[in-house]
Amino acid sequence: MALEILVREDSTQYIHHDQLFKQLLNTFFSEFLEAFFPEVHRNIDFSSLKPLSEEMFTDLIEGESRRADIIIETKLKDEETLIIIHVEPQSYGQPNFHERMYHYFSLLYNRYRKPILPIAIFSYDQKRIEHNQFTVSFPFFHVLTFQFLMLELKKMNWRSFIHTNNPVAAALLSKMEYTEKDKVQVKKEFLRMLVKMELNAAKAELINGFFETYLTLNKSEEEELMKEIKQLDLQESEQIFKLPNSWREKGIAEGIRKGREEGIQKGREEGIQKGIAEGIQKGKRQTALEMLREGLSVELIVKVTKLSLNEIEDLRNNI
Repeated sequence: MALEILVREDSTQYIHHDQLFKQLLNTFFSEFLEAFFPEVHRNIDFSSLKPLSEEMFTDLIEGESRRADIIIETKLKDEETLIIIHVEPQSYGQPNFHERMYHYFSLLYNRYRKPILPIAIFSYDQKRIEHNQFTVSFPFFHVLTFQFLMLELKKMNWRSFIHTNNPVAAALLSKMEYTEKDKVQVKKEFLRMLVKMELNAAKAELINGFFETYLTLNKSEEEELMKEIKQLDLQESEQIFKLPNSWREKGIAEGIRKGREEGIQKGREEGIQKGIAEGIQKGKRQTALEMLREGLSVELIVKVTKLSLNEIEDLRNNI
């Protein structure tokens, strides 16, 4: 059975959110279904995925035109009939959302005249009561009941996914249910998952960037995280410190900012470029100092910061 997958944005007010989810699902669609809709995953043949052109639909509810962000053609196992899977990320409350899902279902069915499987992903910051049915009926006759699958992230316990080897589950830990006191543990387990998955640099950056968009630690929490990581197995802790992490990126970003300011003050393009380069080096040295204060090995710091052994030794001598 052939399959078309539609992932679309709901509101331009949430473009950043929708773009993050779109990129995550586009990169790891199979893993998404495997983690959260295993029965759907078992029935799809992912060897024949084929991106198709985008489609534009008119939203009759609000009088707007909406673009279908992702449409992919594939097949269900052992079948040839074309169907459509519609995935709708929803980050804010909407009283008539179930009706909107039916509206999109109708548009897609009128367009393709094929069976459609709709899925909604709710990523609110608070728990809400959601309905996955839209009904049309009269006292004397029941016309229809429309249903869709839904993933309510805030109703999912993050601890249930930390032993999976699934990149989408790791990224979405940041949107699941956890308390403020759990934040450090959530991030530690996320980093451990990221290390075990051994993704390439681009995919690791995508997963890490998604996670840190929704779960950020303050300075004291970052310090607590550093202590927690140091208590792990030496090999695992060293691998974690090689990953992209907010404390390291903030140091380099601050160095770039200072460098840019210094360059602008010099008033010349050459000075700006030189200032930025110097700022990056300052950020790396600041990162190295923090790692030295935490008692991490010089060899690991060299690998992470790309500073020379002599530079690290000089910094250690000046502490």
